[in-house]
Amino acid sequence: MNKFNISVIALALGLAFSTGSLATGISKDDYKAGKDKITVEYKAAKSACDPLSGNSKDICVVEAKGKENVAKAELEASYKPSRKTHYQARVAKAEADYAVAKEKCDDLAGNAKDVCVKEAKAAETTAKADAKAQKKTADAKATANEKSTEARSEAMIQTADAKKDAAAAKNDAQYKVAKEKCDDLAGNAKDVCVKEAKARFGK
Repeated sequence: MNKFNISVIALALGLAFSTGSLATGISKDDYKAGKDKITVEYKAAKSACDPLSGNSKDICVVEAKGKENVAKAELEASYKPSRKTHYQARVAKAEADYAVAKEKCDDLAGNAKDVCVKEAKAAETTAKADAKAQKKTADAKATANEKSTEARSEAMIQTADAKKDAAAAKNDAQYKVAKEKCDDLAGNAKDVCVKEAKARFGK
């Protein structure tokens, strides 16, 4: 029942802010109403966690807080639409997803938990890298539209650099996951595993 309540709240938040983010900017009154609504829905989601216990309760609380943070960031992007606010909303989503995934790892132990945490971090790194690349690309295109052919050429270079940086960040994150999985092995098998991971990710 509690999970259902949280899902309904998440859906409501998604519907409330997905349309707003496409607008040219919501009014100050709508912004204030949106903030009040987020506060009310966060309190309701958090209260739904009260009957739970242990890690299930921890996950529930982290999910509620994450949804609140994402809703706030999306509201800000709706109120003051810009490449920066849309980027911040994507980062908030990545951080919220990571917090929940990491909390869920607490149900595991040993190497399985370590791998779980590394995978959660890799997913966050990937999402943030994609968000950063998207913002850099948008910034570069905006600059190109304002300036000369030379600026357009520079924009293409910046876009390529942004994609390269994102790819490198993702590669590093995936390498850490692969290397962590090797820790469950021993002796020659572990050495081979590490060597293969290094070869696969160019380390």
